[in-house]
Amino acid sequence: MAKVSSPTETERCIESLIAVFQKYAGKDGYNYTLSKTEFLSFMNTELAAFTKNQKDPGVLDRMMKRLDTNSDGQLDFSEFLNLIGGLAMACHDSFLKAVPSQKRI
Repeated sequence: MAKVSSPTETERCIESLIAVFQKYAGKDGYNYTLSKTEFLSFMNTELAAFTKNQKDPGVLDRMMKRLDTNSDGQLDFSEFLNLIGGLAMACHDSFLKAVPSQKRI
């Protein structure tokens, strides 16, 4: 019998993203999407540092509208990943600015 290797760090990260999405999705009836209420719950819990630092009370509403590319009032997993990817890019860009002496290719 072939030995099953344990998941890689990247595989664990993907599993975590799926688990977090599923943790918030479905409370309002649709298991595969985040409603506005579920999105706000996700943001206020999982990204609390981001939301607490926002001075504009409408920022989360605008984010939801921008992320909801098919305008159905829900965020599916693909739309959710756009949020995660955008945040990851912003963090990465911030990291690159903090380490200007590093060689970039």
